[in-house]
Amino acid sequence: MIMEEKCSVFRCTVVIIVFLLVPLIHCSVVNYDRKAIVINGRRRLLISGSIHYPRSAPEMWEDLIIKAKEGGLDVIETYVFWNVHEPSQGNYNFEGRNDLVRFVKTIQKAGLYAHLRIGPYVCAEWNFGGFPVWLKYVPGISFRTDNEPFKVAMKEFTEKIVNLMKMNELFASQGGPIILTQIENEYGSQGKALGPVGYQYANWAANMALRTGTGVPWVMCKQEDAPDPVINTCNGFYCDAFIPNRPYKPTIWTENWTGWFSVFGGARYERRVEDVAFAVANFIQKGGSFVNYYMYHGGTNFGRTAGGPFITTSYDFDAPLDEYGLIRQPKYGHLKELHRALKLCEGALVSSDPTVTSLGPSQQAHTYAWASGGCAAILSNYDTDSSATVTFNNVKHKLPPWSISILPDCRTVVFNTAQVGAQTSEMGMLPADAEMSPWEFYSEDVNSVGVSKSFTAYGLLDQINVTRDTSDYLWYTTTVDIPSSESFLQNGELPTLLVQSEGHALMVFVNGQLSGSASGTREYKKFVFSGKVKLRAGKNRIALLSVAVGLPNIGTHFEEWDTGILGAVAIYGLDNGKWDLSHGRWTYQIGLAGEAMELYSPPYVNSVRWRRVASTNQKHNALTWYKSYFDEPEGDEPLGLNMGSMGKGQVWINGQSIGRYWTTKATGNCTTNNGGYTGRYKPLRNQVGCGYPTQQFYHVPRSWLRPRGNLLVVFEEHRGDPSRIAMVKRSVRSVCADVSEFQPNVRNLQIESSGNKEKFRKAKLRLECGPRQYISSIKFASFGTPLGTCGKFSHGPCHAPSSYTILEKECVGKASCSVTVGNWIFGDPCSDMLKRLKVEAICSTTQ
Repeated sequence: MIMEEKCSVFRCTVVIIVFLLVPLIHCSVVNYDRKAIVINGRRRLLISGSIHYPRSAPEMWEDLIIKAKEGGLDVIETYVFWNVHEPSQGNYNFEGRNDLVRFVKTIQKAGLYAHLRIGPYVCAEWNFGGFPVWLKYVPGISFRTDNEPFKVAMKEFTEKIVNLMKMNELFASQGGPIILTQIENEYGSQGKALGPVGYQYANWAANMALRTGTGVPWVMCKQEDAPDPVINTCNGFYCDAFIPNRPYKPTIWTENWTGWFSVFGGARYERRVEDVAFAVANFIQKGGSFVNYYMYHGGTNFGRTAGGPFITTSYDFDAPLDEYGLIRQPKYGHLKELHRALKLCEGALVSSDPTVTSLGPSQQAHTYAWASGGCAAILSNYDTDSSATVTFNNVKHKLPPWSISILPDCRTVVFNTAQVGAQTSEMGMLPADAEMSPWEFYSEDVNSVGVSKSFTAYGLLDQINVTRDTSDYLWYTTTVDIPSSESFLQNGELPTLLVQSEGHALMVFVNGQLSGSASGTREYKKFVFSGKVKLRAGKNRIALLSVAVGLPNIGTHFEEWDTGILGAVAIYGLDNGKWDLSHGRWTYQIGLAGEAMELYSPPYVNSVRWRRVASTNQKHNALTWYKSYFDEPEGDEPLGLNMGSMGKGQVWINGQSIGRYWTTKATGNCTTNNGGYTGRYKPLRNQVGCGYPTQQFYHVPRSWLRPRGNLLVVFEEHRGDPSRIAMVKRSVRSVCADVSEFQPNVRNLQIESSGNKEKFRKAKLRLECGPRQYISSIKFASFGTPLGTCGKFSHGPCHAPSSYTILEKECVGKASCSVTVGNWIFGDPCSDMLKRLKVEAICSTTQ
C-alpha cells in the first residue's frame, strides 16, 4: 500500500534574491511498503525515541534532542496532550512547556524527523489519560466509543493540531520534519471489549484522521484491525513476534519500554541495557524497520499532571537520558553502538528478505544480501543460561547467552548485545551551595472550613464532580450532636469512626484536631479509615479531607469512575450502636485556603501573616504551609530538591509547581542482582529501592530560577521538618569501564558501498565525567581477569601491576581520557588468556 502526496506549488516556492534562486523548502514524499517507511524513494531503517515536551522545560529541549541525535536516533516521538492545550473548552494554550510548534521546530533544527502521536487519548501515566476534565461533562458523552459528542470533540481537537502543524509547514509533505502521525492509542483490547461500537469507532477515527490530509502515513498502535491505509504497530517490552495486519505494511515498534514508571510507595524498576539491545536487534532481524524507545527521556510530571493515580512526580523510566536530561550510562552508550552497527547493515536489512539458518538448538543466523554483492548477518543465541560457539561462514563465533551479534560483512562481529563496552556512570545528588533563608510557616485554619465558598448537600458526593479537578483537595464536613448521657463520656471507651473511601488519601479532623489518616494504593484504591475519635457532649464537627493523587489514565470508560468519600461514614460504639452519617447533611469546600490565596505565588505570598519556625525539631500541625528564599547555586549542573525530611504534599518555586511529593517508603520484591539480563524482562524481578522513599529528590529546572531571592513554598499535609530541605546537584560521582582487548567496537568497522572494505583500530577504553567535572582519582584499575561490576570491582587471578600507574598518568586531572587496551601497554600478566581492562574513576569539580 502506498501513500503519496506531491508537494504543492503553494508550499514549495522559490524566491529570487540578487538574481540567485534560493529554495526555501525541500518537501519530502513519505510513503511505505512492506519493508520500511520510504522517504523520497529510499527505504529507511529508523531509530526513534520518545521525548514529551511538557515533561521538561523548553530550555532543555535542544540539549535533549541533540543528545538523542548523537545517540544515533533519526526520529523524536511525542504524544500531544489535549488537557494542557485546551484546559477549558475553546481556550487553547500553546505557550511555555506546551509550545508544541517550538518543540517540533527544535527537532527540525537538529536535522531529525518527528512522529506526532495526536491520540488524542495518550494514556502515558498522564492525568485523565490526556483528556481535559471538562470533556467528561459534555452532555451525552461517552469516551472512546461510537458516541457523537465524543467524536465531535475529538475531531475538533485533532484538526486543531493538524492545522497548527500545517500553518507552520511542519509536515514532511510541506518540508517539515513530521513523517508519521498517530490517531488513537492502544485501543485494540478496549475495542474488542466494546464489540461492534468499538469497531465502528476505530474505523471512524482512522478515516477522520486520513481526511485531514497531512501527506504522511498514519499509524494506530496495538490495533490489530487498523483499516487501510493506516499502519498497525506494536507496543511492549518485545515485539519480535509482531506481524502487521497486511503483507504490504512495514513492521513498526512504537513503544519499546526502556524501563517502567514508578508509583508512590512502590519500588523502582530498571531494565538492563543488554536486554533492551537484544530486543531491538531481535526485532530488526525478524523484519522490523522502525523502533521507538519509550522513553528516551522520561522527564518530570510537573504540577498535577501525573495520572494513574499514585504515579510519582518523576517519570524517569530508566531511560537513556535520565529525568534531569543527563546521559545514563551504559544504557545510552551501548544503544548508541547498537544503532551504529544496525546502520552499517541498513541497505541490506531493508532491501532483502533474510535467509534463516539454524546454528544450534537455540541459535540462528539471519543473512541479508547487499545490492552491490556480499551479505550482512545477525547471529542470535536464545539460550538464557549458556554461551554457544557457532560456526558461520567458516568462522567460529562465541555468542553469550541471550545475545545477538551483528556482522555487516557476514564475517566480522562489530557488536554483541550482551557485551557492553560503554562506560557506566554512577550518578549522585550532591549538596548545592544554596542556603535557605529562615523558614516561616502558616497553618491552614481547619476550623474555618465551610465558612466561605462552600455548599451543602445531603449524602456523599463524587470528588471529581465537585472539584472538576481544580484541586487535589475536597473537604467533607458535618456535625454530630452527642447527648451528655452517652456512656463513653463517663467510661472513657472512645467510639470508632469508620470512613470508606474511593479516593486516594484521607485526613480526619474532629473538632479541629487531627484524628488520623489513611490512603489507598494503585492496586487497591478503595480503603477504609477506622480509628478512635474524641467526641464531646453537644455539637462535634467532623471534617474529612479527601486528597486525590492524580486522575485515572486507563480503563474502559474511566470517565465514569468515582473517587472521593463515597462509602459508608459511620460512628460505632454509641449507646444506640451505629450512627450512619452517610446520608446526612454535608458541607463541601473545594481546595485549601492557601490555594485560594495563591500563597505559592510571589505576588500573593505575603497576603497572610507568616511566623518564624522556632527550631529545627519543631513539629507543626498537619496542613501547614512553609516558605523560604534561596539564591541560585553556581554552575550548570541540573538541580533538585531533597524532600526526604517531609511527608506528603506539593511544592512550588517562584510560583511554578514542581509537583506532588510523597516520601513514603517503597515496598516490593527487590533483588540484589537486579534479576540479571537474560530471559524475557519481568518488571517484578527487576525492582530496586525497597526500604527507601520511592522518590526523595524532585527536579528543579534551572530556567525557573533567578540569580537571587528564589521563593520556595511547600505545603505539607502531614508533619515534616522543612529545615532539612536542601537544594542538590545531579552529578556523576564515578565512572566505570570494562573493555576486552579484542572486544568489537562498531567504530572499528566501516562498510563502504563498493567492495565492503574493512578498517580496524585497536580496542580502547574511554572514561568521561560529567559537565565541568574532572577525574580526581582512580579507585580501581586492573588489566587481566578482574571480577565484579561497577562499584564492586576486584582483582582476579590475573592482574597487571602497571594498571593503576598507567590509568593515573593518562586520566587523573582530565575531564576525559582514552587508553588503548593491550599487552603492549600493560605488559602480559597471563599469556594465552583473553584479558580485560576494568576501571573505576572518581569524578569531582576540582582538579
